[in-house]
Amino acid sequence: MSTLFFDATVFTPHTVLERHAVAVADDGTIAFVGPAEDAPEVHGPHLNLRGRILAPGFIDIHVHGGNGIGFGEKDLLKGLTDYSRWVAGNGVSGFLLSIAAPSAAELTQMTGAYAAILGREMPGAEPLGLHLEGPFLNPEKKGAFNPAWLHTPSIEEAQGYLDAGKGWIRQMTIAPELPNAGPVANLLRKNGVTVALGHTNTDYETASRALRGDFVHVTHTFNAQSSFDHRTPGVFGAVLSSDYVTAELIADGVHVHPAPMKVLIRSLGTDRVVIITDAMTGAGLNEGTYWLAGNEVTVKDGRATLKNGTLAGSIATLDQCVRNVHQLVGFPLHEAVKMASLNPARAMGLGDRLGTIQPGKVASLTVIDEDVHVYLTMVKGKIVYNNL
Repeated sequence: MSTLFFDATVFTPHTVLERHAVAVADDGTIAFVGPAEDAPEVHGPHLNLRGRILAPGFIDIHVHGGNGIGFGEKDLLKGLTDYSRWVAGNGVSGFLLSIAAPSAAELTQMTGAYAAILGREMPGAEPLGLHLEGPFLNPEKKGAFNPAWLHTPSIEEAQGYLDAGKGWIRQMTIAPELPNAGPVANLLRKNGVTVALGHTNTDYETASRALRGDFVHVTHTFNAQSSFDHRTPGVFGAVLSSDYVTAELIADGVHVHPAPMKVLIRSLGTDRVVIITDAMTGAGLNEGTYWLAGNEVTVKDGRATLKNGTLAGSIATLDQCVRNVHQLVGFPLHEAVKMASLNPARAMGLGDRLGTIQPGKVASLTVIDEDVHVYLTMVKGKIVYNNL
């Protein structure tokens, strides 16, 4: 059904348009952006946004679940459907499923099971593919992962994941210092997978080489990585001195202090930082006990931790993270929105159809105000959440 948004503040790729209109065609694409008096005839709903912001839908490329749902647990289709419906209320129009498993056989099976259902129509946000966070991670920087789940990369194992994924694997996180990491990263890149450097204890030189090669993205910068020092700059130094890579930022205000958030964004620029949640099952729920990657996680006082105090994912939603980058870190709202929409779309090779409001792009949109309260989410031209 066609839709016309009018009296909107529109966040386009390069500017903010005040009191403009956006027309969505019957096929779910954006047909028009401009003054309302120039809009084409629309037979569907005419929605007066009363100056609210019409922005590209948020895209979370690193999330393990939320609202009691953990990816890879129990009934995969029901969990995916329920999560899709819930997360749309946070302004999210698309997401990757970050998954892990105790063994290669179980992860291959899980990958294949998701590949069989990811193309189905969902009631809310669109599942855009899979993110395999592991098992090729360094146990020295395991984060919340069980070290028994982690091991050395192999071409045969990676090819098994690719075969099972049938094109749905969008991203895989690998520690570049592990044996065979280079050839495996090259195989993945040749198959269209974004290879991310993460859960790594490597040095500056190894990280820099990787980021000049097949590693084109960085998993949750600062977290589960070798630290920065002016004589041993480590992974963070390699990220700051890189020229092209995109870097994730968990902007929940818990994983990273606002000051280093600002350092990262100022250094890489607002075109290369990707806001993520890294959220787990307890996101959106009350304090209590939940699970992540086979570990019991306690949610209390705004933090999700293992028994030893290690952070275990976040309980943030993506609208909260956008709000933090704007209000806590101090970047303009349209730039914060870009870091949660266009930048993740580009990083995952989806920028040709998602992440901006312009004619011909898919109409996956969200309506927010200056405080990033979400009023509406549209996915592929269909309104899936409405609180106008």
